[in-house]
Amino acid sequence: QVQLVESGGGLVQPGGSLRLSCAASGFTLDDYVIGWFRQAPGKEREGVSCISSSDNSTYYADSVKGRFTISRDNAKNTVYLEMNSLKPEDTAVYYCAGRPGESSPYDYWGQGTQVTVSS
Repeated sequence: QVQLVESGGGLVQPGGSLRLSCAASGFTLDDYVIGWFRQAPGKEREGVSCISSSDNSTYYADSVKGRFTISRDNAKNTVYLEMNSLKPEDTAVYYCAGRPGESSPYDYWGQGTQVTVSS
């Protein structure tokens, strides 16, 4: 069964850090482009970051550039999103998703993990 499972969310104070994990089962994650998305209450879902399958090149939304880092651990079939200097506006449900190529739609989605940044 193909599955993506996010973990690592929680409540953190402004300026704090969290590391989200996206663990894959049923497929080899390094064959896929993996993206992180987030959706805050009342807002559209937005792309946060992604990492390519070919050369591990990365993309970051302007709102998180310099604060978030995406990475892969192929041995663990897991992609991580390291989030530093968190702000209240980073509060959202974070989802990871996978697609087989740069121009393909995202086929697989996780269930999401809540990140809340608040004092």
